[in-house]
Amino acid sequence: MSSHITLRQDAEAIVRHAIERNLPGPAVREALESLRLPKGRLVLVALGKAAWDMARAAVDELGDKLDGGVVITKYGHVKAPIEGIECCEAGHPVVDEASVEATRKAESLAVGLGEDDMVLLLVSGGGSALFEDPAIPLSQLADITRQLLACGASIDEANTVRKHLSRVKGGRFAKLCAPARVFAVVLSDVLGDRLDTIASGPAYPDASTSADALAVVERYGLELSEKALSALQEETPKELDNVETHITGSVRALVESAAEACTTRGYRPVVLTSSLTCEAREAGAFLGAIAFDHAGDGRNQAFVVGGETVVHLRGKGQGGRNQELALAAAPFIAGLPNVCVISVGSDGTDGPTNAAGGYVDGETVASLAKSKLSVVDVLEKNDAYHALQASDGLVVTGPTGTNVNDVTVVLVRRA
Repeated sequence: MSSHITLRQDAEAIVRHAIERNLPGPAVREALESLRLPKGRLVLVALGKAAWDMARAAVDELGDKLDGGVVITKYGHVKAPIEGIECCEAGHPVVDEASVEATRKAESLAVGLGEDDMVLLLVSGGGSALFEDPAIPLSQLADITRQLLACGASIDEANTVRKHLSRVKGGRFAKLCAPARVFAVVLSDVLGDRLDTIASGPAYPDASTSADALAVVERYGLELSEKALSALQEETPKELDNVETHITGSVRALVESAAEACTTRGYRPVVLTSSLTCEAREAGAFLGAIAFDHAGDGRNQAFVVGGETVVHLRGKGQGGRNQELALAAAPFIAGLPNVCVISVGSDGTDGPTNAAGGYVDGETVASLAKSKLSVVDVLEKNDAYHALQASDGLVVTGPTGTNVNDVTVVLVRRA
């Protein structure tokens, strides 16, 4: 067996272990241990890429104590029907009609609840697109979302705008539920676990202001209608007294799990950060340089990073931030037989593709050259998906059932 195949097996096993250790089921069950059942009705609303798995765990735990509910998740993420719960699939990363229709079903469950009732709200990343009842025409919101994705705005900046254009984001869903209580279990995919940012904070007081949202619009030169600009000036709730929140899972735990797997497989891990946030290609170049510098150290080493990079769209290719990151590292390790870089989204999807991320090693650049492809040209076109496909570098996991940000692992093995 050639060395780079063994190296890839190590890399994929480390990533797989990290994801499996951060599946939401056990965390949801632990959070529910502190749930005090209401005197009245208990309804479930689960939203985000991990919504089905979180709901499945809650239903297994609570059974007939639940009085119905709705799951809203990404297309292809409903694994099977859940008795008593309506499972809906919708658009991500851009809101679609299915998102709005499913969200209105959740709103109909909440409206009319009394002070003896409760909403069990299960929140995971991706909810910003999946859970939406827009205050402006949907076509306008979709266009604004595309602009935010293309301009390189951070997730915080994007959510600041989207919260002020929504009837359910920025604490507005919790306000809609009042006087009923909201017991929120949140799977964090946001650096620092900011509750007002995860899924745009449907049940948490919003720290961002209308002025902040307008500043993002000006900073990136976004084009908004008069109706959208007017909606941005309506403030979101700054206080909520009917919500109890429990955070379960985070990118920090994902990185720690990856480091644990590195040790098990004989690598000495160094966790560089769990808060990476920059251009994907810049992160890839940096990690590639680290790999190059340590390739001759004569020991098995691993460098682990977690976070969420961004992609500034310049071309019309296909890919995602993890694929761009991995590909940007390839030139730095070209020709090295004992080095690889793997980067994946913990939810199993990276951008609008079927891949979770990308893998590169010392042979990637030569493999691309055979297909008359160069890393520089590919990145300029934002076409990492097809380049990695040509070099057998796509990492495909399918939906994982969790969503706690991205993990990147650099492996340097003793030559």
